[in-house]
Amino acid sequence: QVQLVESGGGLVQTGGSLRLSCVASGRSFSTYFMGWFRQAPGKEREFVAAIRWSGGYTYYADSVKGRFTISRDNAKNTVYLQMNSLIPEDTAVYYCAADKSSSNYMRDTGYDYWGQGTQVTVSS
Repeated sequence: QVQLVESGGGLVQTGGSLRLSCVASGRSFSTYFMGWFRQAPGKEREFVAAIRWSGGYTYYADSVKGRFTISRDNAKNTVYLQMNSLIPEDTAVYYCAADKSSSNYMRDTGYDYWGQGTQVTVSS
């Protein structure tokens, strides 16, 4: 079992930055594939970024590529999402997710464990 707790959301102006954190409890964090998703009001949850167990490989949605950076610190059981050059379209609840497998990393059905979410609001 893995429990995930996100933090770091908030209100920021267009062009600003935020760093989200997701702390995992439970054993063997380093063996989990980690992802970030987001869900805006009235929209489906969508993939944002993912990172492999070792942190050597990262994956991004086209909409955030070049602006967001995912990273992990296995010693701290934490995965981060650095978000720069934020735009109003980035406004959403951001969720951290974990799974042993990476076979469906772009789909929310590919993850067994989820955090409660943290709100990110970007004002124009």
